[in-house]
Amino acid sequence: MTVLVTASSRHGSTAGIADAIADGLIKRGIEARMVAPEDVMGLDGYTAVVIGSAVYAGHWLEEGRALVDSHAAGLRELPVWLFSSGPLGEPGHLTPEQDTVDAAPIVKATGAIAHRTFAGRLDKAKLKFTERAMVIAFKAPEGDFRDWEAIDAYAGEIAQRLQADG
Repeated sequence: MTVLVTASSRHGSTAGIADAIADGLIKRGIEARMVAPEDVMGLDGYTAVVIGSAVYAGHWLEEGRALVDSHAAGLRELPVWLFSSGPLGEPGHLTPEQDTVDAAPIVKATGAIAHRTFAGRLDKAKLKFTERAMVIAFKAPEGDFRDWEAIDAYAGEIAQRLQADG
């Protein structure tokens, strides 16, 4: 059993979540391979897929949407889990269960078992000028708001389902 884990990440925060999910699967006895979305050439050899994307202005990054579009038929034949990363702020003040604009159509296109939204990280020093302007306009808080326990729990849910299904 080998799981493809891939995520579109602009500044590394979402890739960090994908790495944590892959590590969570591995520690539960499931082989997981991290591959950048643009390097996914096919789904042969994978028994399941986890796809994630950073969310900007409510939308997944183009690389994530392109991966889903180009492999939609194959994804519908495999168990698929999705995650989005983007809300910022302290846990308890977030509503990470709210889907992104793209979530429902991506869930439908892939036949995903689940979609989860995780809080992200904002390091203003890594942003481009236009991104900094948006951060200022929206008064987005700086910091790392990723909930590693929730991310590991999601990996646990995925592993449990895969192990139950054999």
